[in-house]
Amino acid sequence: MQNRQHPLTVITFGTFDVFHIGHLNVLERARKLGNRLIVGVSSDELNQRKKARLPVYRESERLKIIDSLKCVDAVFLEESLERKAEYIRHFQADILVMGDDWKGKFDEFSSLCEVIYLPRTPSVSTTTIIEVVKAM
Repeated sequence: MQNRQHPLTVITFGTFDVFHIGHLNVLERARKLGNRLIVGVSSDELNQRKKARLPVYRESERLKIIDSLKCVDAVFLEESLERKAEYIRHFQADILVMGDDWKGKFDEFSSLCEVIYLPRTPSVSTTTIIEVVKAM
């Protein structure tokens, strides 16, 4: 148990496009690790750069969806992957949570906070959902 004067803050990042039960599961589990959950939602431009496509839902809509969840205390727009350390420091995050499909990719931040990879919900994927809808 950490001896902190401030609430234990958890931070996570994602696109959260075509919001589904897997997103909700990881956010609820992340929130249980601390007193506050801060969520960085990837900007449309960032998503275009990292996935070579725009999200189905615009960043303003995705921010509103994530902000409306009971388990989320605050949201912000993640505009650059290179600024993760800055975001962690800014929000004074104690824990960084990511899905286990990213295992090892965020270990570089372990000098700033604890890094935890949570298991993804089996058989649920935004990419798969988009492909199913496109095929209809």
